Amino acid sequence: MTQTLTPWDKVQLARHMQRPRTLDYIRGLCDDFVELHGDRRYGDDAAIVGGVGTFEGRTVVLVGHQKGRDARENIRRNFGMPHPEGYRKALRLFQHAEKFGFPVICFIDTPGANPNRESEERGQANAIAENILVMAGLKTPIIACVIGEGGSGGALAIGVGDRILMLEHAIYSVASPEAAASIIWRDAAKAPDAARAMRITAQDLLELGIIDEIVPEPPGGAHTDMGAIVATLGNYLRRHLTELLALDVATLLERRYARYRAIGRYEEDSRQAVFA
Repeated sequence: MTQTLTPWDKVQLARHMQRPRTLDYIRGLCDDFVELHGDRRYGDDAAIVGGVGTFEGRTVVLVGHQKGRDARENIRRNFGMPHPEGYRKALRLFQHAEKFGFPVICFIDTPGANPNRESEERGQANAIAENILVMAGLKTPIIACVIGEGGSGGALAIGVGDRILMLEHAIYSVASPEAAASIIWRDAAKAPDAARAMRITAQDLLELGIIDEIVPEPPGGAHTDMGAIVATLGNYLRRHLTELLALDVATLLERRYARYRAIGRYEEDSRQAVFA
């Protein structure tokens, strides 16, 4: 199926209304889960969920974007687009994980951070930047998995991990194809062309070295068999977590630093400049 799908087809699959959400994965993977609320500054943002649970007999902190499955829930969840208080809630959980030595597992599924005036007034850019800074130096293993859409800084704010996984039909991009088409061609109808040019699929990003591994989905997409995709992702998370837990903190941070330094390196030869 992967060979027959265009990048635009994958965009539609990544946005499918019945695709498993963060809480579906958390409840399927954890023997228990206690959701924690609020950023202790402003309020609780339903677009980001997080808390503490037990995965494979080990306590972990889980954080992720949460979309809805119908119009009413999507309004409550703001279509998975977090406000600053959502990112500050995530930050509080990251710091909690570091304090108690819990690994962090993040689930990315957002079209982007909430862009309205109120979010900007409450410090949206600062909240995203602070999360990126803190995650870069967090002294505990971090695994991030793109389970649907990974949109811009809204995704990166919980996506700075030691390992980055992507579901087979997920997407990860600096902007939505519609937004990119509007900027480049001033025509949102060219979104399929933008999706192809931007190289936003899991297969493209694995080739570019942005992600570490692709998690295969059931035939037809993750929404066709929730039990199967939860079990498959659990197997991948178990393996990567075991490898990361074997590292001491100094090595973990050194490798995380080297990982992000290597992305976007510039090479030049006598014929052309190449971005790798």
